[in-house]
Amino acid sequence: MRFASPFLHAIDILYSFLIKVGSNLQSLFLFYMRVTWGHQAVIYGLGKLQAIEQTIQFFSSLHIAHPEFNAYLVGWVEMVGGICLVFGFVTRLAAIPLIIVMLTALSTAHAPDISNLRFLLQPLLLVRQAPYPFLITAFLVFIFGPGRISIDAWLKRWSERRPKY
Repeated sequence: MRFASPFLHAIDILYSFLIKVGSNLQSLFLFYMRVTWGHQAVIYGLGKLQAIEQTIQFFSSLHIAHPEFNAYLVGWVEMVGGICLVFGFVTRLAAIPLIIVMLTALSTAHAPDISNLRFLLQPLLLVRQAPYPFLITAFLVFIFGPGRISIDAWLKRWSERRPKY
């Protein structure tokens, strides 16, 4: 749009430029978040599976139902979900069980630190919890998708180029 005022026109051009730069950085940011926290999820999941007896004991101490089943389930969800995040493959689908696992972790293992909704008035109580960055990353990927630097995006571009019969 052309403004009568040269000042407003310059502001419009600058703002349009900032929007374009921010939009182009979106995929890079999503890639960074996916790789950073996906890699950490793989490490945490492998750690749980490699020390499964300790994980089962920890889950039992939290009074989680079927601690053996849930220990394996959480380990596999973190490991496989983390791999999916790193490569950007079926990311929105992988984000769902990761979100569930992280919300469950916050509500069980980290419940004393965030109980009584104190985190609403003291957000650092929540932000300092180990599952929080994983939860935020899973939500980001679920809401915005994996970005252009992902297998999902590559598959989408590939399928759009295929001839339609």
